[in-house]
Amino acid sequence: MDERISVYETKMQKSLDNLDGEYAGIRAGRANPHILDKLRVDYYGTPTPIQQVGNVAVPEARVITITPWEKTMLKEIIRAIETSDIGINPGNDGNTIRLVFPELTEERRKELCKEVKKKGEECKVAIRNIRRDGNDAFKKLSKSEISEDEIKDLQDELQKLTDKYVKKVDEMAATKEKEIVTI
Repeated sequence: MDERISVYETKMQKSLDNLDGEYAGIRAGRANPHILDKLRVDYYGTPTPIQQVGNVAVPEARVITITPWEKTMLKEIIRAIETSDIGINPGNDGNTIRLVFPELTEERRKELCKEVKKKGEECKVAIRNIRRDGNDAFKKLSKSEISEDEIKDLQDELQKLTDKYVKKVDEMAATKEKEIVTI
């Protein structure tokens, strides 16, 4: 593959990886520890991921437990969970925090499917913007450096790459939607 194209493929792959991370944060009725990835707790003045201040485990299909390494972090972790948008009230026994995920209602499943589609569309737009940037860059190459046929070939190759990544986004969205609607 032409190195001029591989730059844009790298950017498209980063967009796809970002979407994968976004989808990991959407809960689908089962306990998924990745839902906590974006949460930060105040650890001695430093915003720190929950996974770095305690042990996160999934003992049952719809339960996540968090056991802080320092008991003083219990209140900080609970505060971070309560102020987040995951929509689960934490329970604790003085040592361990339990997050019990309720069964998703049909209405909530539909909302989550809409969110999945929206995030998928945003990723497609990002990929198309990368294609546009690539095409603009190719058009700016001077006629002495490269022929018009070569520019056309680069644009065709970039379009094929764009189609490939848009298809991957569609597949990821379909997989996540299936996961959400599966009871």
